[in-house]
Amino acid sequence: MPTWIKIGVRNLFKNKRRSLFTIGAIALGFAAVNLFGGFTAYVFKGLEDSFVYAMGNGHLAVFKQGFLKEGLIHPTRYLLSEQDLARLRELCAQDPRIDRVTPQLNISGLLSNGKVSTIMIAEGRVAEDVRYIRDKGRGFVGKIKLFDGDELDDGKPSRVGVSKGLAEKLHLKRGSDAIVMATTVDGQMNAMDVSMVQDLDAAIEVLDNMLMSVPLSFAQQLYDTKSVDRLTILLRDPRDTRAMRRELERRFREAGLAVELRTWEELRVSYLKIRNMFNVMFSLLFIIVFVIVVLSVINTVSMAVMERTREIGTLRSLGLKRRGIVTMFATESALLGVAGSALGLALTAAGWLAVRLAQPTWIPPNIPKRVPLEVYLVPDYLLASLVFLVALAVLAAVIPARRAARLSIIDALGHV
Repeated sequence: MPTWIKIGVRNLFKNKRRSLFTIGAIALGFAAVNLFGGFTAYVFKGLEDSFVYAMGNGHLAVFKQGFLKEGLIHPTRYLLSEQDLARLRELCAQDPRIDRVTPQLNISGLLSNGKVSTIMIAEGRVAEDVRYIRDKGRGFVGKIKLFDGDELDDGKPSRVGVSKGLAEKLHLKRGSDAIVMATTVDGQMNAMDVSMVQDLDAAIEVLDNMLMSVPLSFAQQLYDTKSVDRLTILLRDPRDTRAMRRELERRFREAGLAVELRTWEELRVSYLKIRNMFNVMFSLLFIIVFVIVVLSVINTVSMAVMERTREIGTLRSLGLKRRGIVTMFATESALLGVAGSALGLALTAAGWLAVRLAQPTWIPPNIPKRVPLEVYLVPDYLLASLVFLVALAVLAAVIPARRAARLSIIDALGHV
């Protein structure tokens, strides 16, 4: 094999321009695939971190059986009672893979500035747990604060956050007082005074005119209940999400608890849509690279066969078999693939470094704040690209190489 490699290198240098063109095509394809793949990995990770950590939703959520189907119409009928909550916490505490368990109660009603009122929906959470989950975030996106102003305080339940669109509609600003009105679980009207201390950035535009954030104790007082609508679970390792779901479903079922679990991916429907969109884009880019590499290698090898027909005839007359001719051209193509991938790796690293130094920013999907744009270097992508492009280069050389191997020795020697 070392002999074939030496011969292959010499043959490639016979026409440097053509070889460099093919190597450049492979390198650009390698870099394009890996830079876009690195950007895609960054987007997926950012969507996960923003939902799980920055928004405090954790990796898993536990609901009362039927809440996800009927809870939007009759939310108060599908709440987890104090007894359910205590039992669920007890079962979760038995597994060291679980980092934090926190309850949540979403409420809806009216927000009034004393003159006019408008519809609002609010997330009632334990403020300390939300901060803990955010602090566990990985990278800038996971730790980002989706609000301006003060943190909410469990000890001061009347201090709330209001989305910027809702605050503008009611002419509220930080420090303003307002009134929240809602119907309790028993059907009675209740009203409570609040003080706005946060300007919220709504992750979804349609919520910007109605979203609030309140301490869990406030939400429970307004609804006059000790129940919650979900239990959020943060895991120490995100890779345990699916396994942990199956394990908890088994435990809860054996304990006789009528609940259902959802992963963060199932709760964030837009994640799967965005992921599918990027997968389609990646597939199209991959097909383009595939066509460019195949055509470049076929052109290079075909030209080499035409120019070296007499050389092929001489080798065959000296005893080299057809398989040897194929091996010779396959080795040259493999060298083109390796050289192109090596140059592509350098271009990928240069692109990654350029992004790091330039530090561009953008507003990604479902994240309402401007964040740094990054490109990840994904080892699995780099290795897969190397193996695939080398294999593709070799396969692309098969057709012209087999044609060269089938040449008659007499005709090859007499070729002009």
